Amino acid sequence: MVSYKELGLVNSKELFKKAIEGGYAIPAFNFNNLEQLQAIVSACVETKSPVIMQVSSGARKYANQTLLRYMAQGAVEYAKELGYEIPIVLHLDHGDSFELCKSCIDSGFSSVMIDGSHLPYEENVALTKKVVEYAHAHDVTVEGELGVLAGVEDDVQAEHHTYTEPDEVVDFVTRTGVDSLAISIGTSHGAYKFTPEQCTRDENGVLVPPTIRFDILEEIEKRIPGFPIVLHGSSSVPQQYVETINKYGGKLKDSIGIPEEWLRRAASSAVCKINIDSDGRLAMTAAVREVFAKDPAEFDPRKYLGPAREELKKLYMHKTINVLGSAGKA
Repeated sequence: MVSYKELGLVNSKELFKKAIEGGYAIPAFNFNNLEQLQAIVSACVETKSPVIMQVSSGARKYANQTLLRYMAQGAVEYAKELGYEIPIVLHLDHGDSFELCKSCIDSGFSSVMIDGSHLPYEENVALTKKVVEYAHAHDVTVEGELGVLAGVEDDVQAEHHTYTEPDEVVDFVTRTGVDSLAISIGTSHGAYKFTPEQCTRDENGVLVPPTIRFDILEEIEKRIPGFPIVLHGSSSVPQQYVETINKYGGKLKDSIGIPEEWLRRAASSAVCKINIDSDGRLAMTAAVREVFAKDPAEFDPRKYLGPAREELKKLYMHKTINVLGSAGKA
């Protein structure tokens, strides 16, 4: 077994406490490869933001669990090399079994999510409690989930929302012992968060998404005051990236995300962790497509992954400074 402390990582407990008190959210950025990791660390070092580096089960299969562990250790050292030591959490995103969570804890993760939201309530409680008991024995923090988000992200997919029931949160948190709770208030996974039929259009014909359920968030805050809340499916799907992708041969029709002003509002509440994955994919894809369109003869991966990395870094700096409010909090 490898402890995350040996890798220089931290768990999320103190980070969340400070975020709630300070009215900001910690960025939770997913990564699968070296360029994404470089962008995350360099962006957060430059903005002096704490960060949660997330690995989905799909990313773990893609990149190899051993390599990911040492990439996380390398991220800690890379931050020092860049001149500022930021708190870095290595987090399992959407773990779906006790065995997966245990494997991640044993290999150096400092935080895990057990997502039993697709199960009947009592089964979700039992599974989450089992993961919490094992994780807490190793000082690893655990995120649970109540409610189901629509959309697709790696191995996670659902056709419809099931909003979190405020009446269940006290019982769930008390019985499971989780350290944070992911809730469903209308955000969605992926780049296609809403159908055109769910949206309205402004005077320019641009889709406007339905408002997320801040009333549910506020009610949950009343029931479990000061408890760390997590928002999944919170990419904003920047339209400049969608336009670039489509301009250079892509086909992203009516893709729409969560307005950044809504995320800033959420970050000033008990929401202290906001997950962003699709925005990063769009930024990298837009940059890569532009390189290939402008220079079809290019075949050096550094020449297209380098610009993709820089665009991703720019996006993440924007998120920490202007959206989540985490810049300067490391």
